[in-house]
Amino acid sequence: MKIRDTYIGTIAGSVKSLLTGMKVTLGEFFTRKVTECYPENRKTLHISERHRAMLVMPHDSEGNNKCIACGLCQQTCPNGTISITTKSVTDEESGKSKKVLVDYTYDLGACMFCQLCVNACPKGAIEFTNDFENAVFDRKKLIMKLNK
Repeated sequence: MKIRDTYIGTIAGSVKSLLTGMKVTLGEFFTRKVTECYPENRKTLHISERHRAMLVMPHDSEGNNKCIACGLCQQTCPNGTISITTKSVTDEESGKSKKVLVDYTYDLGACMFCQLCVNACPKGAIEFTNDFENAVFDRKKLIMKLNK
């Protein structure tokens, strides 16, 4: 008797759970849908300052950046979204070799926005902005060269 009561109780609990799920699904099915016309009618008026949306490399008025081509941002990036190309230049006055940044490529489509690269940068050469409108139709447009 005890086995039969638990078996029937289990079936009754399963049917109750199924009916609860179907009630929610049917209720959503008959709810009127609303489409937001995004570019024209924006509801997003304020984005938090802490929001991370796009990696940028700030430049001064002369077009120079603070990057020393150390490669720490590339090493700490868990996805490999940052790719740095450097070359060694010998200073004529001192005769010392120095790394110079040639190309800084950033793949926005693969970024996790974890900010590990920004935290690892010793000179503060890169930072996140809160420009959140990054939708494109072609993934190749999400690959950016930051050292313009």
